Amino acid sequence: MILLKVFGFPGSESCSMTKTYTDQSDNLQSQTRHCYHGGAFFEAIGSDLQDLSRHHHVINADVLDAWFPPAPGVLEALKGELPWLARTSPPTHCEGMIKAIAEARQLPAENIVPGSGSSDLIFRALGSWLTSHSQVLMLDPCYGEYGHVCEEVIGCQVHRLPLDSHNDFKIQTELLAQELRKPWDLVILIHPNNPTGQHLDRSKMAALLSEIPKTTRCWIDEAYIEYTGTDQSLESLAANSSNIFVCKSFSKVYALSGMRAAYLTGPTEEMARLRRLTPPWVVSLPAQLSAIKALEDPAYYQSCYQETHILREELAQDLVQHFPGSQLCTGVANWVLWTPPVDPAEIDPWVLRCRERNLFIRSFHDPHSPLSSKTLRISVKDRATQQKIIKILMETQPLTDR
Repeated sequence: MILLKVFGFPGSESCSMTKTYTDQSDNLQSQTRHCYHGGAFFEAIGSDLQDLSRHHHVINADVLDAWFPPAPGVLEALKGELPWLARTSPPTHCEGMIKAIAEARQLPAENIVPGSGSSDLIFRALGSWLTSHSQVLMLDPCYGEYGHVCEEVIGCQVHRLPLDSHNDFKIQTELLAQELRKPWDLVILIHPNNPTGQHLDRSKMAALLSEIPKTTRCWIDEAYIEYTGTDQSLESLAANSSNIFVCKSFSKVYALSGMRAAYLTGPTEEMARLRRLTPPWVVSLPAQLSAIKALEDPAYYQSCYQETHILREELAQDLVQHFPGSQLCTGVANWVLWTPPVDPAEIDPWVLRCRERNLFIRSFHDPHSPLSSKTLRISVKDRATQQKIIKILMETQPLTDR
């Protein structure tokens, strides 16, 4: 992952340079003390949101938001009725959004629970299922919110199955199958995995899920599944199961991260229980409308996913070309994991120099993770922006490596 921060803008004095270099470095290291999600670029824009024009000068490669805009129909619908959308209460239980999801995914509506982003569903579901005595299995590395909720919020006993960096963090199916046969309270799988970007074919995933005891719940996060193809989701399997749950977000693959819309698919009885825990108006009216309109234009998004794959490979090739000796794990989604050929001690200063040039990339600082502290994550951007990323990286790289 890569953290890139912005400290100044053309025509202005360095507006974020109130912290010392040491303070900035300490901030990077503090990622191990809580669940860190990137988004450092808002230090450059201003979290008070008073001057949004600053985002034009920022490259927010430390988050995995889509590089492309929402579908034209989404933007037209929002612009056409924005004053009304802003002041009006949404359908109480997301009835229209659920209907649109059910039709698009060919799922029964009773097997769908809406959420204000996947984090809402994670906190709501896991918080109602687990206790401090629960035994949870997850891959390592995987999306940090799961470890945070299970360990820090609930206090579960978390067991991690390490992925091997020398094998590009690919899932070893035989080892995972052995673990899945054990009587866990919850198994968490990211499909494709984040931050590694690795993906198992749907048929292999289904075979692995057949190893899970009926008493074990299995949570599958498919935030990026659309990048792998429309036939790869396990939603229908979850809806017809007794213990499998699939969490889907509109944030990343539909370019709606700012809207906060998601849903969970799973067994009918379990969905009914979670529905009772769902507050009214959980998804805003603009978000409900955006989700509905996004589902109406699959062709637009498919073209965006195809272009994303091209851009990801171009970014990877540029990194290898300009930084010989680089190690890359490209995966299948909208980012690359990059281990540059520099001394580990050079990484944090390099990231901070990039921030001074308005480039934010994601770094990792968990000493217990299989991810190296030298590893950076860079999200895919449009072609011109990726060229800027390479230029800034080259101009700020450690002097000993220039």
